[in-house]
Amino acid sequence: MNHSTIHEATLQLQQYIESENYRGHDPYDALNSPLFKLPIFKSNKVIRFGAQQLVKRSPINLRPLLLVPKKINPVTLGLCIQGYCNLVKVYPEKKSELETKINSLINQLEQLIPTGFHGACWGYDFDWEARYASVPAYQPTIVATGIISNALFIAFQTTGNKKALALCISSVEFVLKDLKRSMDNDGDFCFSYSPVDREKVFNASMKGVRILSQVYSQTKDENLKQIAQKAVSYVMKHQREDGAWVYSESKAGTWIDNYHTGYILDCLDEYINCTGDKTYSEKFKMGFEFYQHNFFQDNKIPKFYNEKTFPIDCTAAAQSLLTLSRFGKLNLAANVAQWMIENMQDKKGYFYFRKYANKTERISFMRWSNAWMFAGLTDLLSKQN
Repeated sequence: MNHSTIHEATLQLQQYIESENYRGHDPYDALNSPLFKLPIFKSNKVIRFGAQQLVKRSPINLRPLLLVPKKINPVTLGLCIQGYCNLVKVYPEKKSELETKINSLINQLEQLIPTGFHGACWGYDFDWEARYASVPAYQPTIVATGIISNALFIAFQTTGNKKALALCISSVEFVLKDLKRSMDNDGDFCFSYSPVDREKVFNASMKGVRILSQVYSQTKDENLKQIAQKAVSYVMKHQREDGAWVYSESKAGTWIDNYHTGYILDCLDEYINCTGDKTYSEKFKMGFEFYQHNFFQDNKIPKFYNEKTFPIDCTAAAQSLLTLSRFGKLNLAANVAQWMIENMQDKKGYFYFRKYANKTERISFMRWSNAWMFAGLTDLLSKQN
């Protein structure tokens, strides 16, 4: 695929996202339906969990029928900021125009910070029923906060936006004061997924590490580096001999997948670059070798799991573009981009949710599919440029 084709596909996606004013549906947003504000549906966990799963898994988009509104997910704004920053490198002559968009989205993100926490943090725009918990809309997690703060740090690096850096520094307070820590016998620890759980999810904890490391690179606060070192050490102890990481320490979290592995590699590399600590360089190499050789079928198809191809998923594909481009594998990244454009981009510019062996779910999800692909495609373009 020639360079101009990727440019054109990215432009079509950008135009679609902006035409929707960054609003859209999400795989997990069923409970935004006004139906679930009614008394019996508002509190019945079985009904709420079942409806959420039904709407997510249905090959037909039930959201219009249920009057689920298109809303702005904070992560969508973060990923679009990241995409615009990438485009500044691709189109330097458009820097002023792109900066205006970046600044506008930063201002919107500032307004979406929930109250009751120690620092800047973000969650998703919908209530969510987990098996063992009910998570209200905008309840912050380290995953959402980590994705957004990373975009803000990139915005600071690209444009010098001081508000972006201030929000990153504020997010450190969320990491240090609101997240729980699960400690091992050596004093190393894993950050919790959110302030209300003690889940030990490796990629999530590494997003906390990335926040601390990026802010350390600017403030030189040694305490941040030391805390990050302890959290990195914990995750590295759980790397398998073949270089892989499972999703979490829970009995239900033993799978290995594309995008969560990519998250760990990106965050580990950022930790190394920001702190200068090269202790885990060899473990990084092992992890990337596993990633490169286990998640790409026929040198182009981004597999979801290491042991099976389907579903082909937009978040996984987008993270493939980000991780491969970050580490110089531009030919493989371009192959992934080509396959995704040819097989999963609609004529209207958006990307389909997932492709299975015998069907394709053609629903447009703003955060899960489009914002992630915008960040991934623009990152590839910026590296090719």
